Amino acid sequence: MKISLVQSDILWEDKKANFLKYESMLAGLKGNTDLVVLPEMFNTGFSMNSRDMAEDMDGQTMEWMKDISSAGNFGLAGSFIATEDGKYYNRLVFMKPGGDYYVYDKGHLFRMEKENMFYTKGDRRVTVPFRGLNFSLQICYDLRFPVWSRNRNNAYDILIYIANWPAARRRVWTTLLPARAIENQSYVIGVNRVGRDGNGIDYCGDSLVAGPRGDIPAAAEENAEEVVTVDLSPLELGQFREKFPVWRDADDFRLISG
Repeated sequence: MKISLVQSDILWEDKKANFLKYESMLAGLKGNTDLVVLPEMFNTGFSMNSRDMAEDMDGQTMEWMKDISSAGNFGLAGSFIATEDGKYYNRLVFMKPGGDYYVYDKGHLFRMEKENMFYTKGDRRVTVPFRGLNFSLQICYDLRFPVWSRNRNNAYDILIYIANWPAARRRVWTTLLPARAIENQSYVIGVNRVGRDGNGIDYCGDSLVAGPRGDIPAAAEENAEEVVTVDLSPLELGQFREKFPVWRDADDFRLISG
């Protein structure tokens, strides 16, 4: 399974310019990857301007994602500001070639930037089957809450975190991503942006792939816009889970939405 991490700057609240940027960055991926992962709020930056930036699920961003995914014959994952039933969501869409898609609404809203005042939190975890593997979808601040990502009975193989994670807290990002991979015996994909946003917050990227042993098979350069593609082996993951079956001794539990 080839997965491409897109570490980019994001032009503040300028959807058209961001679409053009990503089209350029993804131009060489057709036939060379299975899944492309974009950062959190990839077309606006981490904006609290939900009322003006939000789109319906038949808006321009969904159409763009459908077109890019189908043209490249790869899955495409990223979040944008969505509206539904009068509410606003930081919504991760996993688009499949052909137009089928799954959605995950961010479960933990970042109150330190007042995200909880402008968005509605999601209340369900989402697992996506795609090309023989199962993917769990998470967004940024979710990374700090390990129960939310707990992998029961190997329900997923790859855990995705997309983010606008500030450079000031980069050590937390680079520490917790491998930790989630180890404790869940899965691969973890972490995709973060670079540059400075409209609120003056700096981001350095640190996009990476972590393996179930805590290894880092691929990582992007600090502060660089780039696409990193890694080939992950479901066979190796399965063999490791059988050889070292920590998951068989995991504590059982059931999440109850509050």
